[in-house]
This record gives sequence, structure tokens and C-alpha cells, in this order.
Amino acid sequence: MSLNGNLNKSQFMEELQQKVEHINNVLEKFLPVEEGQQRIIFEAMNYSVRAGGKRLRPILMEETYHMFGGSSAVIEPFMAAIEMIHTYSLVHDDLPAMDNDEYRRGKKTTHAVYGEAMGILAGDALLNLAYETAAKAFDMEVADTRVARAFAVLAKKAGVYGMVGGQVVDVESEKSDDCSITREKLDFIYRLKTGALIESSMMIGAILAGASSDEVSRVEQIAAKLGLAFQIQDDVLDVTSTLEVLGKPVGSDEKNNKATYVTFEGLDKVVSDVERISKEAEEQLDDLGYDDAFLKELFEYLIHREK
Repeated sequence: MSLNGNLNKSQFMEELQQKVEHINNVLEKFLPVEEGQQRIIFEAMNYSVRAGGKRLRPILMEETYHMFGGSSAVIEPFMAAIEMIHTYSLVHDDLPAMDNDEYRRGKKTTHAVYGEAMGILAGDALLNLAYETAAKAFDMEVADTRVARAFAVLAKKAGVYGMVGGQVVDVESEKSDDCSITREKLDFIYRLKTGALIESSMMIGAILAGASSDEVSRVEQIAAKLGLAFQIQDDVLDVTSTLEVLGKPVGSDEKNNKATYVTFEGLDKVVSDVERISKEAEEQLDDLGYDDAFLKELFEYLIHREK
């Protein structure tokens, strides 16, 4: 890993783990109590969220918020909400009608534990809870238009103009040979399916901290590059990693005849593309004029990650 002189690798990993634990504590504030006649859905929701993960999106959100000078607890409902949305998308991705995977984050997927119907409902419930949770910010910052703008970004980037839209094109492209995927279509899928929530995370952090419209737009561009590099690295890991390391099945793209960047460019070219795109994102981050050593190291970590 290339380090910028402010943090060495061990310092970065220690700080990253502290931030993950912090995110987990924030999430616990907003997860449902497992009681009542519908207790099973609460259990399935909590199982899905507590299964672990990098907590990348809320970390990016909070770090961007702090970079622009934010210091209020108003960021916390949005941090929890973005992770709930991400988790619901994984729960639905794993369903038999989608990727039909039985392992996620090294554990049995939600539908494998609770059944397909409850897997669908748990995903639905997490999405709805995400908006309920983000809405709590309105009570924390009364009459603050930043909260309304952040809420709008959260909703749009998660929906048909964002993550869901990318998933739709992905699913349609796999239906038959008549819908074979192109490189242009793959770019579109990655920008929406993976990039949209990363863009949302960093944009919300910037908006809530009071960044200018120009700065928010530039943050969106940086996050788009980070999201693309992140997804391409995911393609690489699907070819080069193992179930034990990755925590989910490898080779699933090939098994499902799924086109990826590796399919179009080959492994060596894709690895260099990840490096190039991530460097562009880091340079644009520097151009913003704010110093955040951890955020720079996080960009590096994500493109060199092994899982």
C-alpha cells in the first residue's frame, strides 16, 4: 500500500477498525428490538445487518462530513440509513431469483437461514427502516434545508435513477443472448448499481457539513471514480480470491455467464485500470483543498483489498 506519510499501514488499520466499531455502535441505536408478533422479521433484519461487512458507505459519509467541518450528530441517522439500504440490496441480490448465493460475509445468507419469503420481507423492511431512520434527522436539525437535500440524495441514489436502476439493467442483460451486455452497458450498470450508494454517501456527508454546490458536485465525481474502481476490484477478486478469504462464493460471475471488466479487458489490464482510476479519484480529492489523511488511505486500501 502506498502511504502518504501521515499514517503508516498499522495505524491506518487500527483507525479503520475503530471506525467500523463506531459504525456498528451507531447502527445498534437504530435497529429494531426483537419482540412482538412480527419478531421473526426483526430477527432477520438484525441478522442481515449484524453479519458484518466493511461499513464502507457510512465511513465514507462520516469522513467526508468531518473533512468539510461537520461536527453534529445529525450525520448518524444517515450513516445508519445508508448501511441499511446497502444491506437490503445484498439480501435481495442473494435471493434465488437473483444471484442465488448461500454465503455472504462468511455467513449463511438471510434467505438461507430464514427462508426465501422472509428474505424478501427482510430486505423490504430494511429499506423502509432506512428512510424512517434518516427522517429522524429532521427532529435534530429543525428547519435545516441541508437535511432535506441529503434526504433527497439518499432516496434518488437508492432508487430507479440509481442502485435499483443499475440492478434492473444487470438483470435484463442476463436474460438471453439477445440481451448480451456491451462495455457501454456494463459502465452504466457499475455506475448505478455500485457507484450510486458510494456517491450518495460522500455527497450526503458534504451536504450536511455545508459544502457548496460546486464542492458537492466534485465530491460526486470523485465518488463515482471510487465506486467504479471498487467494483472492478470486486471483479478481480471473483477471479483471484477464495471463499475463505472473500467470505462469499468466488467464480460466481463465470458460473452465471456474467460479463465483467475482466471479461472485456483481461485480468492484467483490469488491475492496471483499478490503479489508474483510483489515482484519478485521489488527485481530485486533493484538488478539493481539504486535508484528510485517513480518507486518502481509505481510497488506497479499497483498491488493494483482498475481500
